[in-house]
Amino acid sequence: MRLKIVQAGEAVLRQRARELSRKEIRGSEIQQLIEWMRETMRDAPGVGLAAPQVGLPLQLAVIEDPEAVQRTVPPERLAERGRRPVPFHVVVNPRLTTEGDPVEFFEGCLSVAGWSALVPRAARVQVECLDERGESKSIRADGWYARILQHEIDHLFGTLYVDRMQTRSLMTVDNLTRHWGDLPVAEVKKRLGIV
Repeated sequence: MRLKIVQAGEAVLRQRARELSRKEIRGSEIQQLIEWMRETMRDAPGVGLAAPQVGLPLQLAVIEDPEAVQRTVPPERLAERGRRPVPFHVVVNPRLTTEGDPVEFFEGCLSVAGWSALVPRAARVQVECLDERGESKSIRADGWYARILQHEIDHLFGTLYVDRMQTRSLMTVDNLTRHWGDLPVAEVKKRLGIV
């Protein structure tokens, strides 16, 4: 079942989501929700989806960045972003620790459809969370995977990428693809007058 993805302006996207108990995570309702969120993320298509994006204020996100999706990205852009395949997994009740200097890349969001902007994010992260079975999990990530985790975890605390973006870089996804998509980020920043 494909769930409706809510858009910026919905209150659920601006509130702190509630934590889930291990019992709730293992229950049939949350297990079904995880499957529906996986289907919705893949259909969108996206590399992550948080429960608030489908209207539910729960600290739950699904993440996947499959190799098949990455085949559409030029190898030099994959290398620039540190982007490697990430298998499907679930993050519940996360605690995020960031490491390293911020790195800027364009981000979009299924809840801010049609737009993209440069967003500074930590180069590396560590996440302590529960998985889809309610078991403790520790994730260390860098590059694009670290960015995905930060973006999705932000959703669980009422933050959208537009709160962190370089405002001068906001543009439609069509214009990003048409005018800027083939350029390294440093060149885009130079041309847009972003210091």
